[in-house]
Amino acid sequence: MRSVLAALCLALAMPGFAPSAAADPALVYSVGGKFDRSFNEAAYTGAEAWKRETGGSYGEFEIDSPVQSEQALRNFARKGYSPVVAIGFMHADALARVAPDYPDTRFAIIDMVVPGENVQSVVYREQEGAYVVGVMAAMASRSGKIGFVGGMDIPLIRRFACGYAQGISAAQPGAELFVAMAGDTPAAWSDPARGAELARAQIDRGADVVMQAAGGTGTGVLQAAADAGVLGIGTDSNQNGLHPGQVLTSMLKRVDVAVMRAFSGWRPGVTSLGLAEGGVGYAMDADNAALVTPQIRAAAKRASADIVSGAVKVIDHAGPGPCPFP
Repeated sequence: MRSVLAALCLALAMPGFAPSAAADPALVYSVGGKFDRSFNEAAYTGAEAWKRETGGSYGEFEIDSPVQSEQALRNFARKGYSPVVAIGFMHADALARVAPDYPDTRFAIIDMVVPGENVQSVVYREQEGAYVVGVMAAMASRSGKIGFVGGMDIPLIRRFACGYAQGISAAQPGAELFVAMAGDTPAAWSDPARGAELARAQIDRGADVVMQAAGGTGTGVLQAAADAGVLGIGTDSNQNGLHPGQVLTSMLKRVDVAVMRAFSGWRPGVTSLGLAEGGVGYAMDADNAALVTPQIRAAAKRASADIVSGAVKVIDHAGPGPCPFP
């Protein structure tokens, strides 16, 4: 963590970075709560790390539904917080309305692009990290049948599924992939029972590795996999410890790093984070060490290096080219 902050300090000295305002920063979480063990919690982890290292303080607010987003953003701006960081794509419309009304307030949003001279938009190349864990899933699978459960059916989650499918195909061309989404409304992020139901359906069809990219709903996916004695794959935060010895790995989406960068080195425009920038990756620790063989670990490292070097091109779900899942 200190190395990340050291890098940020260097970045602040570079042209294009404006110094942080004297005001405190603030976070507005997405639905699901800051302790969702996933996306929101990663943002909280980054804010707390910034607080420990700098001695600063920050504001925070947990919305219960997207309709609260605009009020939360406006309240922080009126009170002088800056930057105000919105966690998740669901804040995009509200931020597009609020940011022009507070031109002296710095805003940031994670997972969506919102135009504006006072807005930083942070997006991820999720497909890159998903490709790597797809390779790992294919190598760990004995049945050749692999599952994926997404949260809300949106392009962002289909990027996960598309990268995952490509990694599976690269490591085990004949493998079969089952893809299911929990729903098409924000409720799809906070329904563990629905996640468990979808995972069990894939397990019943023979899947012996199931990845989740579903926020709080994903905890149900991992629970169902553990109950059935098959492997789960976590997402966003390191979820290996939720079911030690049953979670093959977690595809890390470093929302914590994005929050720290926004707090300490806000800059306007679009920031894209992938493997090369350390924005995505996969988790290795004592909880999954016995599951990841030397061969799987070597393949994951090789896949990561090939993506960073450009030797492997991982397509987005939108192209160019078709994505290898229905």
